[in-house]
Formats: sequence, structure tokens, C-alpha cells
Amino acid sequence: MAEADFTPNPGFAVGPRSLARVCHLYTVRFLRLLKFEHSVFALPFAYAAALLAQMHVPGFWRMFWITVAMVSARSLGMAVNRLIDARIDAQNPRTAGRELPSGQLRRWQVWLLALLSLAVLILATFNLPAITRYLWPIVVIPMLVYPLTKRWTWLCHILLGVIDGLGPVGAWVAVTGKVTWEPFVLGAGVALWIAGFDVIYAFMDVDVDRAQGLHSIPADLGHEAGLWGTRIFHALAVLLLAAAGYIQAAGPVYYAGVAACAALLFYENWLMRKADLAKVGVAFMTMNGVISVVFLVFTVVAVLVR
Repeated sequence: MAEADFTPNPGFAVGPRSLARVCHLYTVRFLRLLKFEHSVFALPFAYAAALLAQMHVPGFWRMFWITVAMVSARSLGMAVNRLIDARIDAQNPRTAGRELPSGQLRRWQVWLLALLSLAVLILATFNLPAITRYLWPIVVIPMLVYPLTKRWTWLCHILLGVIDGLGPVGAWVAVTGKVTWEPFVLGAGVALWIAGFDVIYAFMDVDVDRAQGLHSIPADLGHEAGLWGTRIFHALAVLLLAAAGYIQAAGPVYYAGVAACAALLFYENWLMRKADLAKVGVAFMTMNGVISVVFLVFTVVAVLVR
């Protein structure tokens, strides 16, 4: 019996092994729904922001609650996205097998996940500086709006970038306890990096998006516009990451990290120079995961040797 088809028979008592199997099954389904592995994109930048904020390593519990806040916020955003997009996902061959359209999870279960994620996010803010308790709606509201924007405008890539760019800003504020302009430079760099590779991701659905009246840069403006949009976003992202290091006097190791990220972004864009759909997986998942980890590693070293 395939794991995805396993459903406990209500006519029989559920023993420990059956219960464990059901728990494992639904854990896997929820993790797939959340694309939990994609946390590697944004979380390292949040850690890097926490280090850059005061150019030292924050305490364990500060970093722990920053992690909880980031993961719960992302889980909330993904759950809401899947709920709002369930109908259009069902009409897209690439996404029809996702947990909601295929019936592997029910809407009430995903709503429950979203509410639990929101509760955990709020709990995390009560274990961080007091100012974060009042700022979490600024992160949550764009998450609720983003899934709708693809129905209106190709600027949806920018809003997704802004949402992820708020992660490093939030981590910075969680360390310093105040809102200043400096973290928004780093946040803008992350926003443009995310927006750029979201354009790459959109290449996989150009025909379906056009058929459904959905918007993206490749669907609305064409493949060349999508490729050049990504290149411009990523070039600006590198400049802003470098500027963030200059503002904090992060030192040469940090700049070496930015240079490494620039080289990786160049390679990513070279892979997609002809909008080759066979390269999207490498360009989107592999390269961007590597870039975020590389940036974090160099930032950690830069702070430790400063």
C-alpha cells in the first residue's frame, strides 16, 4: 500500500503503530505543503542580519526565538498561499498534485496550521524586544495580500521579495530593539534577490498563467523581459548587500562573501540565459540555497574576526 493512500479504517482500533504511521504521513504532507526545505532561502539572511545588527553573535535564546518567528511566519505565509491558490493550482498540471488540490489535506487542516503558525509567531514576539509585539502585522498583512496580486499585476514578484526582505529587517530589530534605516538596505537586497529568482520560477507556468489570466513578468512581458528583469534585480541585490556591509563596517571578509554571491548569481543567470526550463530546478533551488548559506558563512566569519 502506497504511503499517500494510507487511511486508517474507522472500524478498527488504532494501535500505536497505526497512530505513528498516521502521524508520520500527515507530518510529511504538511512539510510538503510548506516546502519546508525552502526555508534555506530566507533563514540564513535573517541570521546574517542578526549578526550584522551589532557586529557580534547574539545569545542563544535571542537566536532561538528569531528562528521560531521566521519559521512560523513562513509557515503562515505558505499555508495562506496554498489556501488562496487551491483552485488555480488544481487547474495547473504542475501543481494539481499538491496537497490541497489532490485532497491529501483538507482546507480546515490547512487553516488550523495557519492559525497555529500565527499563534507561534505572536508567542515568539513576546520573547523578543517589546517593539516586535507591535510590528508583526506589518509582516503578516502582505502575506495575506501576496497570493492575490498575481491575479492583478506582474509586480507580484516584487511583493514576494518585500515579504522575504522583511525577515532580515525583523531579525535586526529583534537584536537592537529599535527600528532604524540600516536594516532596510539589507532587506532591499534580499527582496530583489528573491524577486529575481521568483521570475525564474515563473517561467515554468507561462502558458498556464496566460490561459488562466494570471500575471508574471514572463507571462505578461515575455521571456526576454523575464530574463533581463532577473539580471537587473540580481545586480541591484549585490550592490545593496555590499552597501549593507559598508554601513556596518563589516570588513573584507564580508565583501568576499558578497563577491562569492555575485559570482553564484552570475552563474545562475548564465544557466537561465535562454529560459531553459530544464535548468529551473538547479537555478531556483540549488543555486539560491547555496547563495544564502555562502552569505551567512562569510558574514559569521566577518563578525568573528572583526
